[in-house]
Amino acid sequence: MATADELKQIGNQQFSAGQYDEAVETFGKAIELAPENHVLYSNRSAAYASAKKYTEALADAEKTVEVKPDWPKGYGRKGAALYGLDRLEDAREAFNAGLALDPNNAQLRKGLDDAERALLKRDHPEGVRGIHDIFSGDIVGKMAQNPKLAPYLAQPDLMDKVRAIQQDPSVLNQHMQDPRIMNLMMGLLGVSMGGEGGGFGDDDQPMDQDSPPAAASRSPPAAKSAPAKPPTPEPTELTEEEQRKQEALAEKDLGNQCYKKRQFADALAHYDKAWELDSTNVTILTNKAAVQFEQGEYDACIATCEEAVAVGRDHRTDYKVIAKAFARIGNAYSKKEDLPNAIRYYQKSLTEHRTPDTLNKLKALEKAQREAERQAYLSPELAEKAREAGNAAFKEQNYAEAVKQYTEAIARAPEDPRSYSNRSAAYTKLMAFPEAYKDCETCLALDPKFVKAYVRKANLEFFKKEYTKCLETCQMARDLDTEGRHTHELDQQTMKCYQALNDAQSDTPEARQEAMRRAASDPEIQSIMADPIMQQILQQMQSNPQAVREHMKNPTVSAKINKLINAGIIRVG
Repeated sequence: MATADELKQIGNQQFSAGQYDEAVETFGKAIELAPENHVLYSNRSAAYASAKKYTEALADAEKTVEVKPDWPKGYGRKGAALYGLDRLEDAREAFNAGLALDPNNAQLRKGLDDAERALLKRDHPEGVRGIHDIFSGDIVGKMAQNPKLAPYLAQPDLMDKVRAIQQDPSVLNQHMQDPRIMNLMMGLLGVSMGGEGGGFGDDDQPMDQDSPPAAASRSPPAAKSAPAKPPTPEPTELTEEEQRKQEALAEKDLGNQCYKKRQFADALAHYDKAWELDSTNVTILTNKAAVQFEQGEYDACIATCEEAVAVGRDHRTDYKVIAKAFARIGNAYSKKEDLPNAIRYYQKSLTEHRTPDTLNKLKALEKAQREAERQAYLSPELAEKAREAGNAAFKEQNYAEAVKQYTEAIARAPEDPRSYSNRSAAYTKLMAFPEAYKDCETCLALDPKFVKAYVRKANLEFFKKEYTKCLETCQMARDLDTEGRHTHELDQQTMKCYQALNDAQSDTPEARQEAMRRAASDPEIQSIMADPIMQQILQQMQSNPQAVREHMKNPTVSAKINKLINAGIIRVG
């Protein structure tokens, strides 16, 4: 029997694969073995939350806090569940409780920021509705005139983000994890994030200023032609966590440069160092997985991407990054020729974010899988057994079963024309003439000398009252039937056609109406009638019947006139 730790590992793997219900069940079994293990409740809470079962997630998170009240992550689980239940104030309190234990916890800080943003959207809908608009226009001038925002002008990395948002507002969400962007938005909207006065509280100052705000407020406003020069602030000392994140980005950039040069060993070393510095930046892992993919280390690539998904879920990483990790897993499985898993992970990727590249890969693999399944199903021996079973059912007049067995034979040996011919006969007995005719055509495409298929095709054309076509098909069958095995059957069919044509030639209203009906449903007759040359010939025949002799000397015209005679359009006597 598996231990609690072993079950935890299985549950983690299921969670990484997006199998949340299975993970919940596995973590539950582990909890039965170790009911005081707070990590198990925490993991099951995460699985519940990912499955959007936030009530159950909250119950497990509260149990986590109860068992281990000094563990910050438990409060993060509680905050995430409350956030999912739209209990935003309670979620904020939970994240704050966790930050009281671990002030530098990036996950808790992000959760708190998310809750604050959601509260802002709820409580200030008018301001949020035009949230992208605040980055338009002279944003530098707006910041310069706000003494609490002016110091941001001296931070190049922040201004780069502001310019990126101005050029493409859709990237706003990518930069929202930067608290300075949030503070900037609040300041420009005039929303208080703490303290009095509708601006930033004292603890929210981005940096010390050269001159106090009061002095700035007493300065006369500058003319439009000469905007006020923003104060030059002193550089702010980064926190230890911020410093580590910047160092991680620098290592990641070095890894990217090595990757482009195909210096894969060096790239991996830089990515590993970056991950040691910042274990919340999922793109480090996806980049590392790209290197492993290029090296042909597909299992390692899959494991790295699974870790990226797990960490990304934990930190609410952008869905596009999660989608990229899933797509990379799909690429790795595709290289391993594991089509079912490759297809599964491409589908997961598209669920997160739909991209043309992933969609095209999915379609190509699905087509390849269908072809592989078709090839694996082929078996001439089993096809022959199915065909024999269809023949037996046909003799017993069980035509539906015969069609089923012939269809199975075709699936097992699609290049064998006999099964199509036999199924055509069964379809004919079931009065399914279009299907029967199509099978005859397929049979003859596979074997143009299959006489029996011509005989069956002629029979169907007679049923459809296409007598001219029926006569032509009978003649083709005679030309191929050198041994005369079908002579009697073809003679009978030909006599029936001529009898039907003679009936059509009778000068009665019913015969004329039937001839016109057949002509209207026969594309070949319609084509002849629409031919301007044939129209002229037919007019000549009405005014000068002797002219038909001259026209009949032309083989093409002769064939067309005979078709019209056989169809009952032209009457002779």
